[in-house]
Amino acid sequence: MQDQETKEMLADLVWLNAVIATELIQITENTSSILRKSAPPASCLAEHHELRKTALAMAEKYRPGSVLARHLGQHQ
Repeated sequence: MQDQETKEMLADLVWLNAVIATELIQITENTSSILRKSAPPASCLAEHHELRKTALAMAEKYRPGSVLARHLGQHQ
């Protein structure tokens, strides 16, 4: 592989992993809510928010302006 192609592939993988990570966080929160029949603990929600911000920053570094930030804003 050429150097530029390798860089592009790695950037794509970082972005995709950030998408997967943020979706898994949401699935975890939703599952917790269903099982508890209430919202997850506030400490978990705060930590999940920070984890989402970190994953989003990584994704934006390599693919700025993607739909990920808007999508995360719609998570409940």
